[in-house]
Amino acid sequence: MLSMQNVTKTYEMHRQSVVALDDATLEIPKGDFVSLIGPSGSGKSSLLVMLGGMLSPSSGRVLLNGQSMYDLNTDERARLRKTDIGFVFQTFNLIPYLSAQENVQIPLYLAGKNVAEQRDRAAELLERVGLGDRLDHKPTELSVGQQQRVALARMLANDPVVILADEPTGNLDPETSEQVIGYFEEFNREGRTIVMVTHNPEAAERAKRVLKLRNGKIVDDRASLPSVDAA
Repeated sequence: MLSMQNVTKTYEMHRQSVVALDDATLEIPKGDFVSLIGPSGSGKSSLLVMLGGMLSPSSGRVLLNGQSMYDLNTDERARLRKTDIGFVFQTFNLIPYLSAQENVQIPLYLAGKNVAEQRDRAAELLERVGLGDRLDHKPTELSVGQQQRVALARMLANDPVVILADEPTGNLDPETSEQVIGYFEEFNREGRTIVMVTHNPEAAERAKRVLKLRNGKIVDDRASLPSVDAA
């Protein structure tokens, strides 16, 4: 499904070379749920956006279903992201002057769906995340947790097979964080492959697999610990 082969990413900052990823090799099979942990600056976000086709490596290859993503041109990568990959961010990235329903319609509009189909699909997805009665609310009229659920609904609009999440619970209280991770577990049970960056140890252990990064290197790759309920 997703793989990295000897990927290195370096940046030039203040006339110095900074290594974000250092010879990373990784295999993520279809249906996996992987959490990425590690200190700030360890390379987690660089690895995530590279898997999403948004940051080219300095060397090495990144593949989705056997296709080397960075051998594609910019337009081809954009089409791949639009059809196969859903993104969730800590900051939600909702458009403030659009309603919840209109925010969820955006990827459907970009995919060329007709207006009726856009509206029906958006309403269905908002109902799924418990916001069927908030279709006309703008982001400022929603709680932080509700805004994140709108972002989840928007991410699902084009039915992605891969979900990439960068600190999806970072701005949320514990109860809402639990709810959001529950949605990710549900999406994973449907067969979607998930890669999630998190600083939250409890959230990390809800994944099937935990990868730890330090100084741009993958220093640990293990199955998550069983929950108390499973013990």
